[in-house]
Amino acid sequence: MIPNPRQNELLQEVRVRGSVSVEALAEQFGVTLQTVRRDVQRLAEAGLVARFHGGVRVPASTTENIAYRQRQALQAEGKARIARAIAARVPAGCSLILNLGTTTEAVARELLHHKGLRVITNNLNVAMILADNPDCELVMVGGVVRSRDRGVVGEAAVDFIRQFKVDIGLIGISGIEEDGSLRDFDYREVMVARTIIEHSREVWLVADHTKFNRPAMAEVARLPQIDRLITDAVPPPPFGALLAEAGVELVVAE
Repeated sequence: MIPNPRQNELLQEVRVRGSVSVEALAEQFGVTLQTVRRDVQRLAEAGLVARFHGGVRVPASTTENIAYRQRQALQAEGKARIARAIAARVPAGCSLILNLGTTTEAVARELLHHKGLRVITNNLNVAMILADNPDCELVMVGGVVRSRDRGVVGEAAVDFIRQFKVDIGLIGISGIEEDGSLRDFDYREVMVARTIIEHSREVWLVADHTKFNRPAMAEVARLPQIDRLITDAVPPPPFGALLAEAGVELVVAE
């Protein structure tokens, strides 16, 4: 297709922001929700965008994640709400592992005033944030540093984490599919996340609403392995039923 001027502007806005709601686009362009939905439908049919419940995003790939700098800006408000909800539930004096992702970095910022924490992380960005909390003992995982997002991955990271058993393993994820699988892109990162799950007394999954129905290549875990899911909006069908069946506590950060 050849987009008309409004559709072209809409397409550029999605590419800049990575993900945006239909309501926000309607307000920005001064048109009705129905008009935006028609535009999105045409762009999606042409493979230029991907639709999700209530919004539109750049086309998903099962083999490559969105660039880190772009992910930092995506769903920033929702990630901040998720982070506050988590911080309100993390007790003082507990041990945690925080893995890779911009949402876990938002969580780290909300933990800056917590007391008596011991945090293990393979995320250099998380470490830099929590280094400013004088009442947090910070343990940095060793391994190969991935330059694009400062994540530490590889066999050395897996072996390091195996030394510990923490109260809460807090993991981010790239996608949750309708079969109940939690998925990511980098197999080295997947191996670290699996190890965190195995060595945590409770596993908390952080995922904003755009992660539902988002495909990725490698399976990290399945919903029954998770104790709590913290997200920023009510999950679309069939995820509510899947979570209930798996016994996962759902927390929607309002």
